[in-house]
Amino acid sequence: MEEVGEVARIMARRYGEQSEKESDKGADLADEMADVLFVLICLANQTGINLTEAFERNLEKKTRRDGTRHLDNPKLNHQV
Repeated sequence: MEEVGEVARIMARRYGEQSEKESDKGADLADEMADVLFVLICLANQTGINLTEAFERNLEKKTRRDGTRHLDNPKLNHQV
């Protein structure tokens, strides 16, 4: 949770509504995301979850559910 919080803090301050503190400006978002990925892989290994299979199932689900979701969104359609 700590690693996810670090990513969330960078996102909120760098790309969201919060102002970025001087001490946060050197934070490496890519490195923090890699920390989250490492911990997630460790948790999957510890709990016997095949993360590759789970991710593939999740992508299939999202493709079926949301395949045209953004195509049909007038806010994102820039055609005149």
